[in-house]
Amino acid sequence: MHKFNRRQAIGLVGGATAAALAAPAIAQNRKITVGALRFTSHAGTFVAYENSYFTEAGVDVELKFFQAAQPMAVAIASGDVDFGVTAISGGLISLAQKGAVKVIGGALSEEDGIDGQKILASDAAFQAGLTAPSGLDGKTFGMSTAGSSFHYMGSKIAAAEGVSVKFKPLQKVGAIIGALKSGQIDAWSIVPHIAKPLAGSGAVHIIGNVSDYIPNYQVTTVFTSEKNASGEADLVKSFLGAYSNGVADYNSTMIDKAAGEYGVNAMVDLIHKYVYTDREREKAAPGIINGTMRLNEGAALNMASVEDQLSWFQSEGLVDAAITMDTLVNPSFVETL
Repeated sequence: MHKFNRRQAIGLVGGATAAALAAPAIAQNRKITVGALRFTSHAGTFVAYENSYFTEAGVDVELKFFQAAQPMAVAIASGDVDFGVTAISGGLISLAQKGAVKVIGGALSEEDGIDGQKILASDAAFQAGLTAPSGLDGKTFGMSTAGSSFHYMGSKIAAAEGVSVKFKPLQKVGAIIGALKSGQIDAWSIVPHIAKPLAGSGAVHIIGNVSDYIPNYQVTTVFTSEKNASGEADLVKSFLGAYSNGVADYNSTMIDKAAGEYGVNAMVDLIHKYVYTDREREKAAPGIINGTMRLNEGAALNMASVEDQLSWFQSEGLVDAAITMDTLVNPSFVETL
């Protein structure tokens, strides 16, 4: 098994990587819990953990895994989890209004030229004519819960096409996949490391790209408790510094191919510890590689995209109309776009 980290990358790819290696602030050996989903898009966390960047930053990290975004937001608010990386949801926004959570950075974004999230149709729906998003009128679109990122994406796609869709809440990603494969729902949208293997099986079909409907979409964000954001600046900076080093490793290796095939294989080995763990490495590798999307360097945050998401949640009556961006986001820790 390969072992690959930023120190080895310096020798392989030269000065650019060396310049990017910045020592994060030290948080005095704090024990924290970090929430994650078993998605390739959470690779920044996995790389930082495996390559000891959190330890070097003075934080002793325990990873806690979730099946959907909303439960992670609740765990942050309750104090069971200190930091999370996941999509903005109605639940997260409502918790921010209560002073419980705060978005502090960006994680995954749609980017021109990088293969992104896919719009999927079940085989039954595809055979019946759902071969493009324009055919979604009257169809059933899967989501975890009302107010989830799936709800947001489906609604934006439908609005752009001038069609109406019916949403079906299924709570967990696994349940959505099962419903799509069996034809219980007609359509869904998801990151490519899940979409492409599903399409390859023939049980579902890719009919479009989310980026065509939501350009520069800030798919996931980094968030923490309001208590940490307002009163634990050193801890937040330490976490973000270590996480950002993990992100830089991932982007350099998987997007820029700075360490060639060796680096890609090593990164796949690392990610496979957390993603597609029920599959042999050889079977998991194509899905992990196909799921490569650039993560936000330095946890930079696309404020315009976050504002669009907040406005949509408000327009749907899913969150209070009085909530402002200041309520949801503390932009002081990262670069904003």
